[in-house]
Amino acid sequence: MSTPGARPVPARRRAMGQVLIAAYAVFAVAAGARAGAQIATKLDQAPVAYLLSAVAAVVYLVATLAFRRPGRRAFHVALAACAFELAGVLVVGTATVLDPGLFADDTVWSHYGQGYGFVPLVLPFVGLAWLRHVEPETRP
Repeated sequence: MSTPGARPVPARRRAMGQVLIAAYAVFAVAAGARAGAQIATKLDQAPVAYLLSAVAAVVYLVATLAFRRPGRRAFHVALAACAFELAGVLVVGTATVLDPGLFADDTVWSHYGQGYGFVPLVLPFVGLAWLRHVEPETRP
């Protein structure tokens, strides 16, 4: 689905976008499944941590869906999701480094996403960089 009058998206850029979408989808499922299981079985042990992980999962899902849609609105939603994700991982990551006992259990963003191989720290930078180089009208 392309916008009339828009330049075609080079195959390389399209492929990079598909990899990014896949990474966000995987993290939406991983963070969502983990948070869902924790909320269902032990919410009383670390409610803030588990709810923060659920928020992260929702942000990953929103970004995934926005990256998949063409147009300015989806572009701005993806931009907002990446910015929120970056702020979340930096704030929660810094807070948990400064005070490791802040949460009763880790979140997706604790210690800058250490439990997920620091991908939660890298992913918003990659998403923002990709958005910077792709015009809203030409995104796949």
